Amino acid sequence: MSEQLVFDSRYSWTRLAVTLAIATIGNVGMWSVIVIMPAVQAEFAVSRGGASLPYALTMLGFALGNLVLGRAVDRFGITLTLVGASLLTGLGYLAAAASPSVLILSLVHVAIGLGSAASFGPLLADISHWFHRRRGIAVAVAASGNYLSGAIWPIVLAGVLAQHGWRAVCVVLAVLVVVLVIPLAMLLRRRVPEFSMSAASEFSAINRAACGFSPRLLAWILALAGVACCVAMSMPQVHIVALCVDLGYGPAVGAEMLSLMLLGGVVSRLVSGLLADRLGGVRTVLIGSVLQMLALFLYLPADGLTSLYVVSLVFGLAQGGIVPAYALIVREYMPAREAGRWVGFVIMATILGMALGGWMSGWIHDVTGSYRLAFINGIVWNGLNIAIMLLILSRTIRPRTDRAVAA
Repeated sequence: MSEQLVFDSRYSWTRLAVTLAIATIGNVGMWSVIVIMPAVQAEFAVSRGGASLPYALTMLGFALGNLVLGRAVDRFGITLTLVGASLLTGLGYLAAAASPSVLILSLVHVAIGLGSAASFGPLLADISHWFHRRRGIAVAVAASGNYLSGAIWPIVLAGVLAQHGWRAVCVVLAVLVVVLVIPLAMLLRRRVPEFSMSAASEFSAINRAACGFSPRLLAWILALAGVACCVAMSMPQVHIVALCVDLGYGPAVGAEMLSLMLLGGVVSRLVSGLLADRLGGVRTVLIGSVLQMLALFLYLPADGLTSLYVVSLVFGLAQGGIVPAYALIVREYMPAREAGRWVGFVIMATILGMALGGWMSGWIHDVTGSYRLAFINGIVWNGLNIAIMLLILSRTIRPRTDRAVAA
């Protein structure tokens, strides 16, 4: 089998379609807890902070899952990883439906988040093996499943929640994730031929030798960059609803702005994927990060309704393609056989950055009484991300004849 029959083939595009379907279903674990949060708060008579604990632990599990399941993909392949993760998610939802307290419900959501993570970083790592010229758009399409999941599932689950309650939502999801994801995962059983892995590894070795970083050091540098960009990214995404409440526009308007932001994020991911196929992952992250910083600056004077809608759309169009591009950088600089491991590690760092940034922005608001310094804090972190991308880019494009290319 020639290399041309593996990369960017008809099978590759078919596999991408299946991957997108799995991502749209499997990422429900990130969004379902948001849907049931008010009902959980009412049933257990806890504070909003207490009702938010399941979401916090979901994200913790999601972060860990990208790391652990990324390693599993390298060793066992994506199909076995997805099957195991789907069973874990299904059992988690059944346990959630039977939870007698918020604490138990929160602990169970660690497992739900961990299982759901198989549909993000590990899937991105897997689909990246099947494309070369169109790898950027392929990874972007697969990553868009996360945002599509956030747009579709809350609407689908709203009716079940209204008629049967949040426990029924968990039971429905326990069944759907297992019944839908496992058969789709069986369509991904084909493994990448060994010669394709070797060819990809040789290409990444050239870039790695040029920048002069070992895989482990580069992974930590990318993780720091991921934390930095996502601390900045989290400010509008996590706090836009609260900002609208503070300004007197109400939570419904904030929810509309968040939806507009996510819609812009889907467009951004697709455009960034096309851009990455021409410019590479580092330049794509750099462009997205610069645009994200400009959008954060635009939030500072914006307090009118129209201006906030416009800036929220601009922000979504700026930031959506950044996180998927990290997976491309890993593929461009890391050994192909370790793609799941390092993609999972860097994606985990971006999720932790979202969690850290969401908390920091809330703390800054509590101390200062406004979000102004929180936006400035995001801009500073964003600057760190830009500096790291410039460092990697400058070391890569600079001739380094003193280094041998290691396979």
